[in-house]
Amino acid sequence: MPETATPPARPRIRFDRNELAGAFGDLGTDLPLLIGIIAASDVDAAGVLIMFGLMQVFSGLWYGLPMPVQPLKAFAALVIAQKLPGRLIFGGGLAIGAGMLLLTVTGLIDALARLVPKPVVRGIQLGLALQLATLALKEYVPADGLGGYVLAAVAFLITVVLLGNRRVPAALLVIGLGVTYGLLFKLDLGTAQRALGLHLPTPHAPTWPDVVAGAVLLALPQIPLSLGNSILATRQVLHDHFPERAITVRQISFTYALMNLVNPLLGGFPVCHGSGGLAGHYAFGARTGGSVLLYGGLFLVLGLFFSQGFQQVVQIFPLPVLGVLLLFEALTLAALLRDVADTRAGLLLVLLVGLLCWGLPYGYLVGLAVGTAVYYAMRRGWVGLGK
Repeated sequence: MPETATPPARPRIRFDRNELAGAFGDLGTDLPLLIGIIAASDVDAAGVLIMFGLMQVFSGLWYGLPMPVQPLKAFAALVIAQKLPGRLIFGGGLAIGAGMLLLTVTGLIDALARLVPKPVVRGIQLGLALQLATLALKEYVPADGLGGYVLAAVAFLITVVLLGNRRVPAALLVIGLGVTYGLLFKLDLGTAQRALGLHLPTPHAPTWPDVVAGAVLLALPQIPLSLGNSILATRQVLHDHFPERAITVRQISFTYALMNLVNPLLGGFPVCHGSGGLAGHYAFGARTGGSVLLYGGLFLVLGLFFSQGFQQVVQIFPLPVLGVLLLFEALTLAALLRDVADTRAGLLLVLLVGLLCWGLPYGYLVGLAVGTAVYYAMRRGWVGLGK
């Protein structure tokens, strides 16, 4: 019998138009958070942007996949809302890095992965998808009034028509549309010129009191979201899209820890991986680590040469276009739920967890705990949600 030809191995790093298009799949999540963090705190924009770019490069080289690096969302929300200083940000970053490293080396992260069932992980993804879609439709798309709605509609149609097209990637046209709109209607040449200049990150040495305070104020509220979305859900999306790569939760938690043990020492904001970012990169064409290398290069250029005017320079890019990118990231994430929708009980559990994550304070902690408890109660016959 003739031998069956094996498909060629996917390259770890590739640079082409699809990787370039996929590089922008997480821009709608990251850019507004970074702007808010820099505006609300006393951190140096150069350190935040350069380290964020370097972490993208690290992740792309380490995994050879479009493995995203994102600002810690709960962490960022607290910093923005309470205008916390950089010393607590860096202390909290070290605390969460050390905590995740402890979970990794003790194997507790593997025990948690075995404990939390797949429908609960899918529910966490649904909750994140609902949050992203709500942000896109309620805040980003309406941001520029009638002109913004028209711009978003055009970007939406381009994406619908070209999504999945490997010859003409949708994201490149959408980003080009946004840049053109910004240059024509929002560019202030004086601001751009004042922003230009070389800047490097400044070393920091968080004190023990700052680490303790950062752990209590920032790291503890972040941990449930990190366990659910950054590690468990990210591992699941990797398995969905790259089943040939057996990436484990321990590998993901190790790089999560490593990034946060390095980042605060050079003025970087704490970061994580994320299932939504992975879904976004993949939806717009990314298949290798080349996409996040290109994405990291963007932030390195911004940090090295435009950091002192970062908030003003990036405002030229229209929020309605970011909203469209964010909406398709949410839709791609929600579409992964189809493999647990074949039973009524599984679907109801996913919906329960998703709504808890989306609608409640500390929703990811509540959804993770309640969903896992309901799952095992169903298995023992204590709770019935139908078949």
